[in-house]
Amino acid sequence: MHVADIAASRAFWWDVLGFLVAFERRDERFMYLERTLADSRAAQIMLCQRNGRWETGPLEPPLEQGMMFQIEVDDLGAIQGTLAQGNWPIHTPLRDAWRRTGDRESGQRELFLQDPDGYLLMLNENLGGRTL
Repeated sequence: MHVADIAASRAFWWDVLGFLVAFERRDERFMYLERTLADSRAAQIMLCQRNGRWETGPLEPPLEQGMMFQIEVDDLGAIQGTLAQGNWPIHTPLRDAWRRTGDRESGQRELFLQDPDGYLLMLNENLGGRTL
């Protein structure tokens, strides 16, 4: 993701969402972040401060331009607490959603917010499945 300020983005992704820096190239203002779930699956994201090198067209804030990222977490309640402490604006409040997947429903607890550059994030916690 292209970002306007790599330090502000790092603070959000690290301090608020609990991602860790897997590696970074400070001279390029680039970082690769990772957040591991209890079952060892991981969400990964790359952030690069805008420099024109990889931009395929004009970018104007907010940078999201119709994108939404879904990130599964183990404890959405803890993240919600961190967001509340920092008065971070919430796009769509915490809710449980059940969606049909064939002859079953899959459930997730979800919360929508935007990162410092306006990218829409859906953080979700898996609620499992149920038969219709």
